Amino acid sequence: MKLLITGGGGFLGARLARTLLARGELAGQRIERVVLTDIAPPPADLAADARVEARTGPLLAQTEALKTEAFDGVFHLASAVSGECEADFQLGMSSNLDSTRALLDALRHRVEKGGAAPTRMVFSSSVAVFGPDPGVPFPGIVADDTLPTPQTSYGTQKLICEHLIADYTRKGFIDGRAARLMTVTVRPGRPNGAASSFFSGIIREPLAGVESICPVSPEVSHPMSSPSHTVDGLIAVFEASREAFGGRTALNLPGLNVRVAEMLDALEEVAGPAVRARVRFERDERIAGIVANWPTGSTAARAARLGLHPHKNFAEIIRQYIDDCRKAPNAEQTSLKGLA
Repeated sequence: MKLLITGGGGFLGARLARTLLARGELAGQRIERVVLTDIAPPPADLAADARVEARTGPLLAQTEALKTEAFDGVFHLASAVSGECEADFQLGMSSNLDSTRALLDALRHRVEKGGAAPTRMVFSSSVAVFGPDPGVPFPGIVADDTLPTPQTSYGTQKLICEHLIADYTRKGFIDGRAARLMTVTVRPGRPNGAASSFFSGIIREPLAGVESICPVSPEVSHPMSSPSHTVDGLIAVFEASREAFGGRTALNLPGLNVRVAEMLDALEEVAGPAVRARVRFERDERIAGIVANWPTGSTAARAARLGLHPHKNFAEIIRQYIDDCRKAPNAEQTSLKGLA
């Protein structure tokens, strides 16, 4: 089996690659080759694996060559993030919409011109496809069948891609599945340009001994998922039969519906009051305005039928992050130096 992971050098793509390589198989087939594309090289451990091929540069510049290359599966994770897309509209259109369309057409080309079987593809969509619209009642808690009305360019681009994947699947060009990711936390490393970055920052920075600013109210609620649950969800969506996936429309991956105050309560439970005290509230109107248009929670009935469920509480997610950090080199001196 030969796989393509776009965004494979990033945090989530790299974790997906490691998980698949450790398993050694996917959907009953042995994994022989994993191609990772990203604007930056993959982490050293992946680059050193003989089964991995890294291709560095914008995805849009690589899609023409993909027209004649056979893949048994594609995980399409590459995208510009929400805050970036609001700040730079053209970046979002190019990175999220144009690149996805070009990738789909490369896969379509092999079917139409070469008679190949449709490639199975999983697309990482987002909970950002949901939002309040004056013409449509917004439930707050969004389900698989809630009407998406995105209120950001990022969410709009993700929704357009969902529909493209559904139509390319209808036409037999791909076997596509779109999975809406809940906000993934706790992300390691430095903050990124996502408006949701603070959801990780208010946990990650205090554990590292650094003050963190929360730009929204403690009462803000949002669906969260850990990195491992998110990766497990992407793999389960890939391995599901067409019938088990349940149609061509996107499904929600599971998320734990949690308030910021509850996140900080869990941080204190796991790491102590001194760590929690490193979080300071300072409202940022730009971030708060974006987050105000996001769902306060979600359900995931279709994912549950695939055996996927959210964490029971946020403390589980924090403990997973701490465990991950302790497995990394020099964790006590860096990411966990604030943990007593």
